[in-house]
Amino acid sequence: MQELERAKVIEAYAKGEIKAGVAALRLQVSPRQVQRLLKRFLQDGLSGLASQRRGKPSNNRINADTAQKALSLVRERYADFGPTLACEKLLERHKVKLSKETLRQLMIDAGLWTPRDARRSALYQPRERRACFGEMVQIDGSRHAWFEGRRAPCALLVFVDDATGRILQLHFSETESADSYFEAMQPYLKQHGKPLSFYADRAAVFRSPAANRHIPTQFQRAADELGIKLICAKSPQAKGRVERANRTLQDRLVKEMRLDKIEDIETANRWAKRFIKRHNKHFAYAALSQLDAHAQLRANDDLKRILSIQETRKLTSKLTLQHGGRQYLLRDEPELRSLIGQSITIHSYRDGTVELRFNGVTLPYCVIENAKRNTHADVDSKGVHHEVDQLTSLTKRKRPYRETQAPKAVADGVLAAKKMASQKRVGTRQLG
Repeated sequence: MQELERAKVIEAYAKGEIKAGVAALRLQVSPRQVQRLLKRFLQDGLSGLASQRRGKPSNNRINADTAQKALSLVRERYADFGPTLACEKLLERHKVKLSKETLRQLMIDAGLWTPRDARRSALYQPRERRACFGEMVQIDGSRHAWFEGRRAPCALLVFVDDATGRILQLHFSETESADSYFEAMQPYLKQHGKPLSFYADRAAVFRSPAANRHIPTQFQRAADELGIKLICAKSPQAKGRVERANRTLQDRLVKEMRLDKIEDIETANRWAKRFIKRHNKHFAYAALSQLDAHAQLRANDDLKRILSIQETRKLTSKLTLQHGGRQYLLRDEPELRSLIGQSITIHSYRDGTVELRFNGVTLPYCVIENAKRNTHADVDSKGVHHEVDQLTSLTKRKRPYRETQAPKAVADGVLAAKKMASQKRVGTRQLG
C-alpha cells in the first residue's frame, strides 16, 4: 500500500500537478530522493518504484550457524528458561550474543516458547457433586469485617457439604489457625459424625511447606487419627462451593447480624446455629443418594486429645523437657528413667492445660521454671504475607527530615571531638 501511494505521488509530480517539495512532504523523504524516484519512474514505469530489497535477505540477518548454536544450547540447558533469561545466560556462559527479541523469535519458531497471546487461560471444568451427604465437606476461612464497624475484622470458618451445599458449621475466631479449626470441628463431629474427606486449600494450616512436607501439620495429624481424608485443592475454583458460600455470607450474614445486633464473637457463635437453619432451608439441595456417609465417633475417639496441639520433645538425662518457655520435670522413677532420650508428646489444650504422653500413657510432671517470653501477635497463616508486605512498605517510606537529623547533644559531641583532634595535630607539629 505504501508503494501504491508512492506511485500516485510520483506520477502526479511527473505530470507537473505538484511540486517536488510537496511530494517530499507527502512521502516523508527528502527532495533529492523524490528526484531519484522520478528518474526510476521515467525509466521503468511503476515497477521502478518497487523496493529493490524485496525478495532479498536482510543485511542484518543473523548468521545461520549462530542461530543453530543458540537453539542447540537452549534445547540442552535452558529449555524451561524465558527468552530474556536465556539470552543473558547465552552471553554470560557461552559468549553467544543475540538480542532477546531475536532469540524469542527463534524459540517461537522452534516451538520452545509460546507467546503470551497464544497462551490459553486455565480451563476449569465443573465436576459433579458427590452423591452422598458427608462424602466430602469443603472447608475454608474468610477474613472479613463481619461485624462491620462494631469490632475489628475476624475470621469465619465455613464447613459446606459438597453433595447438598448445606452449611454444616460456622465458627467465628480471631484468626484462621489450627486451634480455631479444632474448636470448630469438635461440635461439628459431635453433631454429624466424621465425614469421609475434607476439601481445603493449601494454606499452612492444612499443608506443610515443601521443605517440611514429610512433617504433617496439626490438622493433617488430627484428620489421620480420625480416619478423615484431607484433600488440598490446587486452585480456588476447585473448591468453588465454599468459595461461593463465603461470597454469599459476606452479604447476607453481615446484614442479618446487623439486624439482630450481634456485636461479639461469643454471641455470634451461639447465634450462628439459627442462621444455618434458615440458610439451608432456602439454598440446600437434595443429595442424589439418601445415604449419610458420616461415620459415628468410636468409643476410643478422644476428641479433646485428638483436637489438641501436639508437639514432641526429647527427654533429657535430667528427666526434663523444654516447651513453650517452660521446663517440665518428671518424677525420678525407674520406669521414667528408661524414657531418657525418647520423644515425649506434649498435648496443649485450649483451656491452658498441658499433658505429657508416651505411647498412650500419661506421665506425671511438675513445672519447675517459667521463662519470660516476648509476646507476639496472633496472625493467621493467610495474613502472614499481608503483615510482611505492610512491614516492608513501612520500612521503605522516606523518613521526615527532622527524624534524620542527629540530636543536638550528639552533634555538639561530634564537633567537640573534631576540635580536639585538630588541636592534637597542631600540638604534635609544634613539638616536632
